Amino acid sequence: GKLGRYPPWPGKIVNPPKDLKKPRGKKCFFVKFFGTEDHAWIKVEQLKPYHPHKEEMIKINKGKRFQQAVDAVEEFLRKTKGKDQASSHNSTEEKNRRNSSEERGKQSAGEEKRKASLSEGKVKKGTGEGKKRVSSVSSERGSKSPLKRAQDQSPRKRGRPPKDEKDLTIPESSTVKRVMTGTVAGFKWPPSVSEPVKDSDPHFHHFLLSQTEKPAVCYQAITKKLKVCEEVKQIFILMDAADSTAVNGSITPTDKKIGFLGLGLMGSGIVSNLLKMGHTVTVWNRTAEKCDLFIQEGARLGRTPAEVVSTCDITFACVSDPKAAKDLVLGPSGVLQGIRPGKCYVDMSTVDADTVTELAQVIVSRGGRFLEAPVSGNQQLSNDGMLVILAAGDRGLYEDCSSCFQAMGKTSFFLGEVGNAAKMMLIVNMVQGSFMATIAEGLTLAQVTGQSQQTLLDILNQGQLASIFLDQKCQNILQGNFKPDFYLKYIQKDLRLAIALGDSVNHPTPMAAAANEVYKRAKALDQSDNDMSAVYRAYIH
Repeated sequence: GKLGRYPPWPGKIVNPPKDLKKPRGKKCFFVKFFGTEDHAWIKVEQLKPYHPHKEEMIKINKGKRFQQAVDAVEEFLRKTKGKDQASSHNSTEEKNRRNSSEERGKQSAGEEKRKASLSEGKVKKGTGEGKKRVSSVSSERGSKSPLKRAQDQSPRKRGRPPKDEKDLTIPESSTVKRVMTGTVAGFKWPPSVSEPVKDSDPHFHHFLLSQTEKPAVCYQAITKKLKVCEEVKQIFILMDAADSTAVNGSITPTDKKIGFLGLGLMGSGIVSNLLKMGHTVTVWNRTAEKCDLFIQEGARLGRTPAEVVSTCDITFACVSDPKAAKDLVLGPSGVLQGIRPGKCYVDMSTVDADTVTELAQVIVSRGGRFLEAPVSGNQQLSNDGMLVILAAGDRGLYEDCSSCFQAMGKTSFFLGEVGNAAKMMLIVNMVQGSFMATIAEGLTLAQVTGQSQQTLLDILNQGQLASIFLDQKCQNILQGNFKPDFYLKYIQKDLRLAIALGDSVNHPTPMAAAANEVYKRAKALDQSDNDMSAVYRAYIH
C-alpha cells in the first residue's frame, strides 16, 4: 500500500485465496512481488511483460533490494526451465525403458530381471543430479512450465478460461513511474483472532504484547494460504501505479490533522510517506530550510512546536536524543504550551525510559494523550516506508495512528505501558551497534593478516550471518563510502543509554561496553556525522 515509492518492480500473477474478493472496476490480476512477501490486486494497464522491459527496468533502479528482486526472478526462471528439462528427460527415459522392456519380452525371466536391473541403474545415474527437481515437477501438475501452461489453456483444448484469467495481452503504453509494494485489498481476518486495528492493511502487522502469538499465527496462516494457491500464470513488471485505487484500497488515511516535528534522516522519510498516503501534515524543524521540500509536496508550515500541536489532532516528533526531546516539549514555545485536553503527542525519538516517562506525565497532566513510538530502521527504510515501530502508552492513540504507521512502516508492536518501547529500542540498537563493531573488527583483522576483505564478505554472505545489514555495511567499508544512513553519533548514544539501562538493574553489558569504547574512539577521529559503519576507521588509525 505504499504508493510512489518504488520504481517498476517485477512480480508474477498468482491465484488469490478463495475468500479474497476481487476489487470492483477495471480488470486486474493478483500479483506477488519478487524479493518481498507482498501481494496486491493490480490493474491490467499497470503491468508489462518482463522480458521486453527488463533492461528498461534495470536502468531505472540500481538499488540492492531491487537487484535482489531481479535475481529472484532469474532464479525462478532457471528453476522453471530446469523442471521442464528434467521432466522431459524423465519422460524420454521412461519411454526408452518401456521400449527396452518390449524388446526383452522374449528373453528368459532371469535374464530379463538382470537387464532390467542394469537399465534401472543407468537411469538413476543419468538423472541422479536432477532427481530432486524431477520429483518436484510432479507437484506442478505436469511437465510444462507455468508460462507454457498459461498459454496452452485455450478454449478449444481445456474449455473456456475463467473470466479473471482471459485476455492476458498487456498494453505497452504505460508511462514508467515509481512504484510500491503491494497490499491485499479486502481480506477478511479470521473471526477467531482478535480484530486488527480498524482500516488496517492486512499485510501490515500489528503486534500486541498480550496477543503476540495469535496475530503471528494468523499471519502465518495467511502466508501459507497464499503459497498453497500460488499457481503461477505469468511474470510481469508493475508500472505506473501512482493512481492505483486497487493497490491502496484497503488503507484509508485518517481524517485527523497530523503534525510532525523534526525532519532529520528518519523524520524526512516518514513525512514524505505520510504525504504520499494522503495525510494532512503540518511540519516544523529547528532549521526551517528543511521544511521547504515538504511544503512543495503539500505540507503546511508550523512556526513553532506549540503552534503545530495546537492546530493538529496528533503530533509526532522525531529528534536526536533525550535532551532534544525534553527541550522540544518543555522549552520556549514548546509542545507543552500547545497541549490541551484531547490533543495527542507521539514521540518517535530513541531515548531512555526515564525521559519518555517524564514527558508522558507532563503531557497527560495537561489533559493530553501520549504514545511513545521509537522506530527501528535507517534512512533507506524510512524512505521506503519499511520501518519497524515499537509503541507503548495510550492504546487508543495507537489505534488512531494506524494509517500513519502503515504509511511509514511495515510492522508495529504495541508493548504496553510507557517506557517499554524505549527499553526495547535501546536493546535492539545495542545489538545492532555491537554487531557493527564486530563486523569492522573482522574486516580489519582480515586485512592485517593478509586475507581478502571481499572474500570474507563473500563467505559471510553464504553463511548463517547473511543479511542486508551485513552486506550493506561491509560494502560501505570496502568502498570507503560512509554517507550517513544511521549516524555514528546516534548509535553510540544508544549504546551509552543501553549500558545505563543495564546498570539500573545491575545487569552486565560487557559486549556493549566494549563496542561503546570503539565508537567513542571513532567520534574522537571526527566520524560522528558519518554512517555507523565508519567505526571501521577506529581500527585503522
